[in-house]
Amino acid sequence: MAVQIGDSVRRKEDPRLITGNGTYVDDVVLPGLLHLSIVRSPYAHAKIKRIDVSAATNTPGVVAAFTAADLAGQLGSLPLGWVVEGTKQPDHPPLAIDTVRYVGDAVAVIVAEEKAIAADAAELVNVDYEELPVVVDAEEAQKPDAPQLHEEAPGNVAFEWEVNGGDWDAAAREAEVVVKQKIINQRLIPNAMETRGVVADYNPGTDQITMWTSTQIPHLVRLLFCLATGHPESRLRVIAPEVGGAFGSKLYLYAEEVITGIVAKQLGRPVKWIEGRQENYQATTHGRDHITYAEIIGNRDGKILGLRCTVHANVGGYLSTFAPLIPTIYFGLMLTGVYNIPAIGCKTFGVFTNTTPVDAYRGAGRPEATYLVERMVDLFAQEIKRDPVAVRRKNLIKPFKRGHEVPTGVMYDTGNYRGTLNKALEMFDYRGFRKEQRAARREGRLLGVGFSCYVEISGAAPSAVAASLGAGAGLWESNTVRVHPTGSVTIYIGTSPHGQGHETSFAQIASAELGIDIDDIEVLHGDTDRQQFGTGTFGSRSIAVGGGALSMSLKKVVAKAKKIAAHQLGVSDSQVELVNGNFIVEDIPERSMGFAAVAGEAYHARDLPRGMEPGLEATSFFDPENFTWPFGCHIAVVEIDQDTGDVKLTRYIGVDDVGNIINPMILAGMVHGGAAQGIGQALWERAVYSDDGQLLTGSMLDYAVPNSINLPNFELGHTVTPTPVNPLGAKGAGETGTIAATPAIVNACVDALKHIGVTHIDMPVTSEKVWRLLDAAGKARPRRK
Repeated sequence: MAVQIGDSVRRKEDPRLITGNGTYVDDVVLPGLLHLSIVRSPYAHAKIKRIDVSAATNTPGVVAAFTAADLAGQLGSLPLGWVVEGTKQPDHPPLAIDTVRYVGDAVAVIVAEEKAIAADAAELVNVDYEELPVVVDAEEAQKPDAPQLHEEAPGNVAFEWEVNGGDWDAAAREAEVVVKQKIINQRLIPNAMETRGVVADYNPGTDQITMWTSTQIPHLVRLLFCLATGHPESRLRVIAPEVGGAFGSKLYLYAEEVITGIVAKQLGRPVKWIEGRQENYQATTHGRDHITYAEIIGNRDGKILGLRCTVHANVGGYLSTFAPLIPTIYFGLMLTGVYNIPAIGCKTFGVFTNTTPVDAYRGAGRPEATYLVERMVDLFAQEIKRDPVAVRRKNLIKPFKRGHEVPTGVMYDTGNYRGTLNKALEMFDYRGFRKEQRAARREGRLLGVGFSCYVEISGAAPSAVAASLGAGAGLWESNTVRVHPTGSVTIYIGTSPHGQGHETSFAQIASAELGIDIDDIEVLHGDTDRQQFGTGTFGSRSIAVGGGALSMSLKKVVAKAKKIAAHQLGVSDSQVELVNGNFIVEDIPERSMGFAAVAGEAYHARDLPRGMEPGLEATSFFDPENFTWPFGCHIAVVEIDQDTGDVKLTRYIGVDDVGNIINPMILAGMVHGGAAQGIGQALWERAVYSDDGQLLTGSMLDYAVPNSINLPNFELGHTVTPTPVNPLGAKGAGETGTIAATPAIVNACVDALKHIGVTHIDMPVTSEKVWRLLDAAGKARPRRK
């Protein structure tokens, strides 16, 4: 059955996934497969004096051992995919050469016939280290006496970046109120359901490497691997099979992909590496970790005049592929949020420390910016003793349909920010809640409500703009639509899903355009030998950019098919239209030709229009002129236990505007998952290092990940403000919940405690933090015996 855009279609990919019939990297088994284990540094900063692998290589079943010296000239340095002006780029060797810079830095590899043998033998490798001083805090790392991680980066500063808009001095002279706040956006660990993994197979006869890897960007992995190692791009095939979640943590070329590929090439046998969960906590990129000093200025009537900040962004021991992008472009350009703020200023320092590298994590810069803006708006409202909703209303940008330039220099596409706020308030009885809150407080119950209005830079694409901002590759997207002789369709997409439902959404778009059964459409992805080059899946870009490429290809296919049908029906193609899968002559519906019949004629080629090539397929590359800018308003309600300080999230409302909605069911799932991750950051999650660089939250025993019992039912709504940036009018939806959730919840917690003078709490808002605040104010109830 043909479906339409806007239908809630069940995901086509789910039957194989929920019945265990998907193929993940660890399911790939090849004849002669070897297993690789990595020896990692137990020290956060140390010189490598000597590596002795003899005990490991003498272990039965061990095939080989390699250090950086053994693979000199073959591994290269991991390249960057985004560089802001002035970025210091120290080498990032896949295997440490003479110095380790964080706990988990790879030092040597063991290859064996069995996984357990490789792991046991890795324990036998003897590395003689000379410990060096350690620094784990971004502010401390910039002090004159701090340990230096890289000679190329004095003061441990990897990059400085700045954006300013408007006249701050004029705004400051006018301002009646100044509010300053230090804000911590803590370090997070992504925790994808599937850890990373790589299988590499080398054919010496063709010099071909075939690599299966759990990645979001198979084509970029191929490109970056070849840039690092010098292996010809035409002789590397990268396959992303099923990917069990990523959230940005599989968006890079990792050391393990380079190591596994080169080791397979060295040994002439297939090699597999599968990351353990604790290894994942050390070796896979982390997210967030900002220390920010923020200032908001305005007048007592509620008008905001300016917002500025200085950010110390911890980038870890090395720069990961897109690390310079996240705390700069994706953060600083979003500091006006949904508000008409005349003056903006941001200075970001990207700082090396002896910690795991930091890069994109769901939202990637946008959650940090939204959290900063929405907390400062609440602090401003609290300072001037005005209602936080009223202050938001007063400062919201008015609705617009033809672009709106903000002081940071970017152009929002379309927006109706009052619309999402109004709809959220319609779903939430605000006046009634304030009445309930006062009554509850008299009963000793602490209730709070928090608001979060956001807009995000999304649909990562426009290549010329991205290049001017530091991108090392074009961000267009590609698509091929191939109609088979029987009329079924295969779509080859350049994006690479890891839970987003691409096989359903892209098929749904094609079904609506072609008028054919969605079950007659397959969507293929994640194979660089099968698909045309594509950029990949990140930054809520797949539908906004990849869907645009699909729309272009579909229109090309329909245009050609219309010419074939018109020729067969003996009329001009201007007289033919495609309706419900049939090409119908205008005003003569009985004269028609089905889509499958036209496809058959395209391949039979016995009677095609003069000069037309046989076949029916089209390839398109779509490079939009702007990003897309989804927006929304989320509301959180909490209740705080005065005995324990425990925060219970009792209600969560999310109203989002992502432009035209392809599949409401998939959209709801994205918002649910995104909100859960934002809630996790707000209340529980935090990666903690000791002063000597040991990860204290190195497993799920110590790092708190939320589960379903911690979450309320999500109440979702939406408004629709299409974008003119792409043919579908869709803006992107994968990160909305994560961006909106954290400030809504923290604002709610502060609201519940403002009667005792609390103005700010840093995330995560744990029960211990809250109880100590209550105890200090004499409001914590004595514990029951």
